[in-house]
Amino acid sequence: MSLPTYSLVIPVYNEEESLPELRTRLAALLDQLDGPGEVVFVDDGSRDTSFAQIEAICHDDSRFKCVRLSRNFGHQIAITAGLDAASGDAVVIMDADLQDPPEVVLEMAARWRQGYEVVYAVRSERAGETKFKQMTAAMFYRLFRRLTDLDVPLDAGDFRLVDRRAVEAFRSMRENNRYVRGMFSWIGFNQTGVEYQRQERFAGETKYPLRKMVRFAADAVVSFSDAPLRLTLTFGFLMSVVALLFGIAAIVAELAGLYRVPGLASIAVLIAFIGGVQLIVLGVVGAYVARIHDEVKNRPLYLIREVRGLVDSVVER
Repeated sequence: MSLPTYSLVIPVYNEEESLPELRTRLAALLDQLDGPGEVVFVDDGSRDTSFAQIEAICHDDSRFKCVRLSRNFGHQIAITAGLDAASGDAVVIMDADLQDPPEVVLEMAARWRQGYEVVYAVRSERAGETKFKQMTAAMFYRLFRRLTDLDVPLDAGDFRLVDRRAVEAFRSMRENNRYVRGMFSWIGFNQTGVEYQRQERFAGETKYPLRKMVRFAADAVVSFSDAPLRLTLTFGFLMSVVALLFGIAAIVAELAGLYRVPGLASIAVLIAFIGGVQLIVLGVVGAYVARIHDEVKNRPLYLIREVRGLVDSVVER
């Protein structure tokens, strides 16, 4: 059996309401592509009927395949599992909620045929998202570029087409704390972007509430930059200078006869402030140590419960 030209990797977590429409639009896309294609669903421990629907889809159409993980490992790990299983010359990463229109893949494929090895989708509009989310996302992308040496495209997510050479380069990177879009920027190759209008979620609720978004942003910064460590070092140095100047001022005041017994409140505030700074520094260092701990355990990134429709056996990574 010949290998597909295109593989579409789609992580799925509790998307039972979106899957029927997603299947219809993906089937239409596969018919329009200029080469044979496959769809690799990665069920990331869904608790609804998502996997049952995916099973039925794979049974009805051999172009659809599935990897079912043993539990919920998270969006970035699910993408990694799909990339490990995909066999196409070009691999497309997209979400199952239809905010990323499958039809945009046709333009991505055209750019790939022109010689580009990574084609990322840039959101010109973000329908259905609050002003707060749009503002914080824009701030994060710009801050991330300043803190790292990576040329991460602004307003681009995980929706992209990746050439087989770039996929193999990505697969060689097996760190546990993964920021996929940053990793694809790191590997380089010939990259370009296509603009598209991001749609509202077709159905269901977002899988990235504010708490997860903050954690995701922190993981991204810590994974690709030591700026937080350097910032705490600078802050600690400034606090030392302030303490030294305060001490000199106290000595001068005493020698000049201006010394007064300090109030308890001012001492308590100063001690609490310094103690807070120390805890912040320890917390930042601890975040990096925790990631070292994750890496030295050398556990697999994910475990597979079962597969559907894949010709070659998919091993645990």
